[in-house]
Formats: sequence, C-alpha cells, structure tokens
Amino acid sequence: MSARVQEAAFDFQAEMTAFQSAVTRSGAVVSFTGVVRDDTGSLDYMFIEHYPGMTQAALRNFADQATEKFGLEKALVIHRHGRLQPGEAIMMVATAARHRKDAFAGADYLMDYLKSRAPFWKKEVSKGSATWVASKDQDEAALAAWSLESAAKES
Repeated sequence: MSARVQEAAFDFQAEMTAFQSAVTRSGAVVSFTGVVRDDTGSLDYMFIEHYPGMTQAALRNFADQATEKFGLEKALVIHRHGRLQPGEAIMMVATAARHRKDAFAGADYLMDYLKSRAPFWKKEVSKGSATWVASKDQDEAALAAWSLESAAKES
C-alpha cells in the first residue's frame, strides 16, 4: 500500500500506469481524482495545511484498513498540500481487487475517510478574504455508514 503527501502536482496517467503495472492478481482497478472546486466562481485559491508525520501515518492507516476490509491487492493514496488553484488535482486514490465491487468499495471507503478524518485543514481564499472549510454533515453521515455496515455484518 502506498500513501503520499506532497506539494507538487502529480501526473495521473503516470501514477495509474505504475499502479496497474504492479497489479497481477486483480480483475478490477478503480481510481478517483479530486479537484479544487470553485462553487461560487470567485475562488482565488485553496490553501491546504497538515502535520507531515501525522498525516502520512493517517493516510497509510486508511489504506491498510481498506486493504484488509475489502481484500484489496493494492491501494494508492496521494494528497497534495499548499496552494492549489481551481481545477487543480488535490488528491487521488486507486484500488485493485479481484472483483469490481471490492475495488469500488475500497475507493469509496478511502474517499470517505480522507474527506472526514485525514488531518488536513483547508482554507479558501476569495477576493482577499479567507474562510476555513468546515466539515459537512453529509461527509460525517457517509463515514458513519461504514461503521453501521461493519456492525450489521458482525451480528
């Protein structure tokens, strides 16, 4: 499993080529890329802060959990920090599993944990004013659904 936190942009195609070339036992590869979204049309940029050691460990832990939970052969998480412009890629996940449902579920699980539990702080800067991005109820609900699913399977 691979998890990276970096300031520099990543080359999605190169990352996927490398990821897929190392997959030998899986019949499905799924990827997702998140980009800086400008909901208002006035976003100048987003600034993402983090604690390096803590963030790297958290992303690795999420990838390990997804691998175990969904039987993934391989998982990749890349998340950027620093100043990002609207339309730039913030992050990507890729998963490989024997079957597509597990690959999709693994990617979805990673996204929900990245969105709600990864130690990143995001600030949106528009026309000289800055606003910290707050967590959203829908993101917390998506994360809670994984716990409910696990509890249901155990009973």
